[in-house]
Amino acid sequence: MQQVKKILSNHLVNLSGWTTSKKIVVFESDDWGSLRMPSLAAYDSLLKSGIPVDKSPYCLYDNLCTSQDVTALFEVLHQHQDAEGKHPIITANAVVANPDFDKIKAANFESYSYETIERTFHRFFPNENPFPLWKEGMKENLFLPQFHGREHVNVPFWLETLRSNDPVFTKAFEQGCWGISNDVYHKYPKSIQGSFDYNQKSDLEFMKDSIVDGLNIFEKLFGFRSESFVPNNYIWPSDLDETLTENGVRYMQGMKYQLLPKPKGETQRKKIKRFNGQKVGTNPGILQTVRNAQFEPSLKGKSDRTSSVKDCLDQIQTAFFWKKPAVISVHRINFCGALQEENRTLNLQLFNQLLHEILKRWPDVVFLDSVSLAKNIP
Repeated sequence: MQQVKKILSNHLVNLSGWTTSKKIVVFESDDWGSLRMPSLAAYDSLLKSGIPVDKSPYCLYDNLCTSQDVTALFEVLHQHQDAEGKHPIITANAVVANPDFDKIKAANFESYSYETIERTFHRFFPNENPFPLWKEGMKENLFLPQFHGREHVNVPFWLETLRSNDPVFTKAFEQGCWGISNDVYHKYPKSIQGSFDYNQKSDLEFMKDSIVDGLNIFEKLFGFRSESFVPNNYIWPSDLDETLTENGVRYMQGMKYQLLPKPKGETQRKKIKRFNGQKVGTNPGILQTVRNAQFEPSLKGKSDRTSSVKDCLDQIQTAFFWKKPAVISVHRINFCGALQEENRTLNLQLFNQLLHEILKRWPDVVFLDSVSLAKNIP
C-alpha cells in the first residue's frame, strides 16, 4: 500500500502545469550558507545535556560545507555532460547571514544582530575558506546561488524562546546553535527554521525588511540580483509576494504546496496548490516552478540510502512521462562531511551513480539551473 501511495503521489505532482518535449533536469539545493550544527563539540555537548540531537539528520550531518566538500562535489559534476556539452549545475539556494550570537546576548535577547555568510566563513575557515570556491563554481557553470532568505531562523520566535529562558534553546544558544528541530524538541508546534512562519501580523514588517535587506546583501556578495527564491521550510505568506517582486524576484521555487503560516490556536496548516508555470500575485506576478523529485540520501537511514538512486530515477521517469521537467530536491546536507565525512563520501558516490544513470537512460537530457528553467516557461 505504501508503494502504491508513492507511485500515485509521483503522478499527481505532475498532472498540472507547463509541459515540454525536452527532457530537462534541474538540481535545487537549499540551505547553503546556513550554520546549522556548528561543530562536533557542540553536538556532543547538546547530546550529553539530554537534548536528543541524534534524532535529527540535520543535527547529525548539516554544517557549513568545507573546501573539501565543495571540491568533491564539483569533481563529480565535472565528470558528466549532457547532449549539449553542459555539466549538471547545482542551484544553490543560500541564506546570506547567520545570527551574531555575541551581539544578541549583549542585547539581552531584546534585539537581533547578524553577520554575513562571508564573515561566518572567515571565522570558521581562516586558512581554507570555501567561499571563493563558490565563485569558481559560478564561473564554471556548476553552481548558481539563489536567495533562500536572509537567515534560516525564525527570529521573532527564537528571541521569544530565549527571553523566556527556554532550557533547550538556551543550551543550544550557548553552543552557537539555533537549529533544534521538532523531531528533537516537541514543545512548540512551529519550527525554529521557518523564517516566514508568523503568529501575528506585527512580524510581517520584520520579514519584509529581512527580504529587502537579504536581497541587497545577496547582490553585494555575488554581484547580481537573485531572480528566484525558495522560502525556508516552504512556509510563505502571500502577503510578502509584493515585496519580492518589488526587489527583483520573478520566480518562486518550491513544492507542490505553498504552506501558509499557522496562527495561534489553529491545529491544521493551510496549503495552496502550486504547479509549473502558474503565476501568483499582481502583474507581472511570480512564476512558480515545482519540485517533483528528490535525492535526499542523508534523510534516510544508513542502510537505506542506496534506494535514493532508484527512487529518484523513478520520479524522473514519471516527470518525463507527463512531459514535465524533473526538478530534483537535493539539500546541502547531502554534501556535508565536516561532522561525519562518511556522509559526504557515500552520498557523492550515489550522486555520481544517479548522474550516470540519468545520462544512460536519457542521452538527450538537458541540465538547467532553476532560473534558466523558469525562463523557458512562456
